[in-house]
Amino acid sequence: MKILLIEDDFLLCQSLRFHFEKKGISLTACNDGLSGYTTAINHSFDLIILDRMLPDMDGLAILKNLRNRQISTPVIFLTALDSLEDKVTGLDCGADDYMVKPFEFDELLARIRTLLRRIEPKSSPDFTYGELSYNYMNHQLSWNTQTVLLSKREAAVFEVLISNPENTISRDHLISKVWGIDSDIESGNLDNYIYFLRKHLSMINSEITIQTVHGVGFKLCKKE
Repeated sequence: MKILLIEDDFLLCQSLRFHFEKKGISLTACNDGLSGYTTAINHSFDLIILDRMLPDMDGLAILKNLRNRQISTPVIFLTALDSLEDKVTGLDCGADDYMVKPFEFDELLARIRTLLRRIEPKSSPDFTYGELSYNYMNHQLSWNTQTVLLSKREAAVFEVLISNPENTISRDHLISKVWGIDSDIESGNLDNYIYFLRKHLSMINSEITIQTVHGVGFKLCKKE
C-alpha cells in the first residue's frame, strides 16, 4: 500500500512514517500544500491523508482541485478542526473520512482498512440494465452484439445514470459527480453529453434511453 501524507507537523510525519513502515506500508510525506498537491497529481497512491491547515495551499483547496481533475484517490482529513461544520464541509468537498487530532494510530489504521475495503473494485467490470451492458474498464456500451465506445467524459456521465436506473438524477448531482462540487461548468455542457449518449444508445439500437425529467434532471429508462 502506498500512502501520501500532506502534513506540516514534522514530528507527526516522522511518527506516522515509523508506524506505517512497521506495518509494511510505504509513506510519502509532504510538508506544505503546494508540494503535496503536485505530488498527488503526478504520482499514484492508494490513499491520501490530508491536513486542513497547510502553508501555501490549504487542505480544502487541495481536495477540491483533485476532485475537479477527476482524481478519485480516497482522502482522509486528519486535522485539529473539530467542529461539526468543519467535518461537514470536508466531507461535502469530497473527503472519504474525517478524523480529528489527537488520535490513536490503531484507529487511523482501522479506518484506512475499512475505507479501502469499501471502495474495492467490483468483481465484475459490467453494469447491466435489461439487455444493456456497460463495461467501466474500457468504457464500452453494448446492446446484444452491437457495441460503442464512450469518451472519458461520456462514460463518467453514463456511469452515474446506469448506477441508478429508472431513478431521476438531478442536474446538480450529475454535474457535481462528473465535474466536481465547485465546478462552474454551464448546464448546457451537460446537455451536450446527454445528447451524445442518446446518439450512442440509438446507434446500437438499444431499447434503453435517457429521459429528460423537466425541471429536475435525467433518468435511464426503457423506451415507452
